[in-house]
Parts: sequence; C-alpha cells; structure tokens
Amino acid sequence: MRSRLFLVVSSAAVAVAILPRPAPAAAETLREQLRRHLAERAAKADEDAPQSPRPTNIAYGPAAEQVLDFWPARTDTVNATPAPLIVFVHGGGWQRGSKDNATGRWKPAHFPAEGYAFASINYRLVPAATVEQQATDIALAVKALVDRAASLNLDPHRVVLMGHSAGAHLVALVGTDERYLKGAGLSFASLAGIVPIDGAAYDVAAQIKDGPGVMQGTYRQAFGTDPTRQRALSPTLQAAAPNAPTFLLLHVQRPDGERQAVALQAALRAAGTPVERRGFPGTGLMGHMEINRRLGDPAYAATSVLDDWLRRLLFAR
Repeated sequence: MRSRLFLVVSSAAVAVAILPRPAPAAAETLREQLRRHLAERAAKADEDAPQSPRPTNIAYGPAAEQVLDFWPARTDTVNATPAPLIVFVHGGGWQRGSKDNATGRWKPAHFPAEGYAFASINYRLVPAATVEQQATDIALAVKALVDRAASLNLDPHRVVLMGHSAGAHLVALVGTDERYLKGAGLSFASLAGIVPIDGAAYDVAAQIKDGPGVMQGTYRQAFGTDPTRQRALSPTLQAAAPNAPTFLLLHVQRPDGERQAVALQAALRAAGTPVERRGFPGTGLMGHMEINRRLGDPAYAATSVLDDWLRRLLFAR
C-alpha cells in the first residue's frame, strides 16, 4: 500500500505522522483517534499533580454551557484578605472541550496555593454559538465572579484572564476589543492582565492563509469567509489602543503559533500596551498540549515564568 504524508492537527497545533492513504470518509476518524491517543499521553502529566479541593460550581447565564468552577485561594496564603483572581478559558478549536477535561490538574492546585483564586469556565460552542457569543460568555463569567467578590473573598481589581489554544484567541480578543466587556457592564479597567497560551489565530485571515491545511474547515466554521468579520475577530488587528493593561504571551515552538504571537506582540507594542512574550521547548500537538497540561507544575519551565509575572502584576501594587 502506498503511504502518504499527512499533517494531523488539533486546536491549531501540528503533529506529523506517516499513515496509509485512508479513504476520504475515514480521514476525520484518523484525526480523532490521534487526538485521543495524544490526549491520553498528555494526561499523564496530571498524574503527579496534587489533589485540589472540590470546586464551587457557579452559573453565569441561562444556557447549560454558561457555568464555571471556582477554587478559592488557600486561606493560609492570603490571611483572609481579598485574593487576586485568575480566570481560565479552555481550548478545543472553538467547537469542543470543557472545564472538566481541558484545564489540567495542576492549575486548580497550584494557583490557590500561590495566593490566587482560580476559576475555569465553560462557554457555548460553535456551531450552536458564534465566536462573538463565546467572547461575550467570557465577559459574563468575569462579571458573575466580580459581582460575588465579597462572598468569594476576591479582589475585583486584580483579575487576570488566561486561555489556551482557542481559549488563548478568545482571551486576547476580549483584551483588545472592549465591546465584549462593555456588554457585561465591565471595561478594560476591570482586568489586570491577559495571558494567551499557545494560540494560533490572533490574525484570522493570516492563519487561514498560512496555517495548517487540515484546519481550514475548523477556521471557516468558526470565523466564516467574510473578511470584515475575520478582521473584527482578530486580536492582532484589534490591538490599537486602548487594550487591557498588560499581556504575557506564552507559546511553544510551533511555527504558526510563534509567528502569530510575534505579530500580536508587535501590534500591542505599537499601541503602547505592555507585553512580554516567552517561548518554551515543544513542537507539534504534544508541545501544544504539554504547555497547557503542565502549567502549574513547578518542574515545568513556563510555570516559574508565569508565577514571576503574576507576582509582579498582582502583588507588587
């Protein structure tokens, strides 16, 4: 049987495999099988993570997907003072994923131990919802938490949005286009900073043009073909001032992800927005998944970089 080189992609990441030529109808099944296989391997990174307490589940809207999990800061780290808040947004190509399987086990244990409250949100998914509605969901989730600041012992003036993959795109969009926050009764001043993790669609049209071919259907389903809409949903193209106060861009060594992060960094700097960018070892889908699953693991290099940035931002005030 002849062999063929396929680029197999999940959440805008690329892994290369030599596979027998499949029938067209089986191609998606092969990608799903590889995604599940790599997810099982990546989940091993969770095995050494400390157990975290059971979270509080909070609904922030009427839809079934508009829910979040919340972990308070450990009381021995904050002396009962209101804690800064980190809100995490999962990835999944805008079409899949959830707070239950895409956050990893390190984050809910690590960040509360460092003195932060931590929340991981669900949001409505494409195609039943639009990317615009997903960005709206993020703003509504922040509003629900800020409104409960007193009962949850949160400092509503120290809120960081963090997201991975498609979630990286969404938090960057909320951090560069204020209409989503304003629709929830918030503003850029409601946020302290934004941490996009290994995203690859900060400029949608550029990613459709230059990104992995097998992801084109995912991008077009999420963003459509209208150039005006694609531009409106591109954080790099929305990054003219004003923006959220500061950004930390984290990524591994995927060519499209790094290229997109460099361009977003340049756009933010041109607007006068403080931004830092750090790259870490890792390629393809495994690198893309590892930076998410292991973030919060003290042995993983990106954890100390993020911890230092958060301390400077949230505790040096």
